[in-house]
Amino acid sequence: MNHYEYKNLPSDLRSSLRKQSLLPILICTFALSYILYVGYIFEITKLFREAKIERGALLASDMFSYKTHTTLNFKKDSLTIAVEGERGSTYKLDNYPDWFIGDKDKFEIILRNGFKLRYEKSVLYYFVPNYGEIEISKNNDQIFVDLPNKNLLPEGIRFSELKFDARPHFEHRIQYSRSKIEIHYYEFGWENFWFPMHSPFNNLSFVNLWELILSSDRIKADESNFITIFNEFWNHPDWQHGDLAVAVLETILMAFLGTLVATLVGLPLAFAAAQNINPSKLTRFGIKRFFDFVRGLDYLIWSLIFIRSFGLGPLTGALAIAFTDTGTLGKLFTEALENVEKKEREGVQATGATPVQQFRFGIIPQISPILVSQILYYFESNTRSATVIGALGAGGIGLMLVQTMRTRRDWENSLYIIIVALILVFLIDNLSSRLRKKLIRG
Repeated sequence: MNHYEYKNLPSDLRSSLRKQSLLPILICTFALSYILYVGYIFEITKLFREAKIERGALLASDMFSYKTHTTLNFKKDSLTIAVEGERGSTYKLDNYPDWFIGDKDKFEIILRNGFKLRYEKSVLYYFVPNYGEIEISKNNDQIFVDLPNKNLLPEGIRFSELKFDARPHFEHRIQYSRSKIEIHYYEFGWENFWFPMHSPFNNLSFVNLWELILSSDRIKADESNFITIFNEFWNHPDWQHGDLAVAVLETILMAFLGTLVATLVGLPLAFAAAQNINPSKLTRFGIKRFFDFVRGLDYLIWSLIFIRSFGLGPLTGALAIAFTDTGTLGKLFTEALENVEKKEREGVQATGATPVQQFRFGIIPQISPILVSQILYYFESNTRSATVIGALGAGGIGLMLVQTMRTRRDWENSLYIIIVALILVFLIDNLSSRLRKKLIRG
């Protein structure tokens, strides 16, 4: 519509058009003002200004990679090479990684992207591409650094009289202090995921493992090869596959037991709270307020209360879920009962049926699809809730996830647990959807 056509419109129509066009502008202005206000209150600019993006990127990358620690201890006169610095993943003297050549007195490390390290007679030579070789030495507990270019220091390298620290590239880090030399060598993947480092099955392919399983020659005389291989995998000291499986079962148990108790308690109370079933106003009022009370506190609050009362464990998480869902499911069941058709119940009553039979054949068939759908949905939702409750100390997969995060070392273990939790939620969601279709549609 052009300006001439707009002027020829009746005045009341033009006024209506102005009001209609003004409303979206006011809504957008209010929304923008609210966003700016929230940003000011929560100090968003300060949050982004003080954020340590590099540390977050390092932790994220650590989920997909692992580091091998090479430590030369001057006081103990010892050299150790270990994956993630763990004793159970320490390389033996005759089985050092390919990128390490030498021993504690003289060695050479071939790093990626042209970087090289050479150690000899307490002097560490660090070659940086397009810069030259940096010489780091120690004398009387003081660190000396000899740079090929005194006027230029490569990015990621810092040093003082107490320590030399180099991290020019993500794939390695070098630290030279008065007491030791540490080299962190990063590699992509999850180290020793299937079997521990010193397990006889660690470097075997799946084909070799399958041949061992089918072989008649037993590795251990008292058990089959399959059991031996499975035990090596199941009792992995670093990845803890067996402990994680038990944690998954605990999480499912918390969700299932909590949902079951909430259903068994909430359904009878819903019959007593329904207006078309129970004529007592006082009873209905009391039960509905009970529903409001138990669901008014979040399951996290209930879990904290039960942890203080009963201690840590899956039972605490199940009780927290049961209390919260008793109020929620009870309210939903009550609304479903109050919306049933009276004619079906009256028809069953006309046959001379007892009150129990009226409920069984006149009411339950009407609400059963709703009950099944809601119960399965809350079981699916409680699987996720049990993970959060477990992080507070109730056990399960959530507790394992928090424990791995607190170490701030093995973030790949954290990613492993997160992936397992996502798979668990996906499977429960898929299973509950199938059950709903089978039970509701037949």
